[in-house]
Amino acid sequence: MSIQTILIIDDTPDNLTQISSILKEKFKVKVATNGAKGLSIAATEPKPNLILLDIMMPEMDGFEVCQKLKSDPLTSAIPVIFLSGKADSSDIEKGLSLGAQGYLTKPVDHSKLFEIISQFISN
Repeated sequence: MSIQTILIIDDTPDNLTQISSILKEKFKVKVATNGAKGLSIAATEPKPNLILLDIMMPEMDGFEVCQKLKSDPLTSAIPVIFLSGKADSSDIEKGLSLGAQGYLTKPVDHSKLFEIISQFISN
């Protein structure tokens, strides 16, 4: 079985480092430091099996990135999980209404992260 790929889109280097170090033992990890770069990587073969997406980013926030991913036939089937410091129920509802399959708040609980990832990809 091939190694599954997870794309992390987050503008904070510490977050990218922390999450990718947790995941890189079990998955291939790609990172993007902004929404535009994330959209480009997501549309490139081989496509990621899952996208972990921050909401609060400059230029293009995670909600807009998710909307673009879900409206593009090339990326619409890729599961998106929001990882955000925004914990309001309105933010969670908005994220899920845009097509995200999950929502975790930061700081991310590692066991919850693996639990939600395992719902979408197996390794």
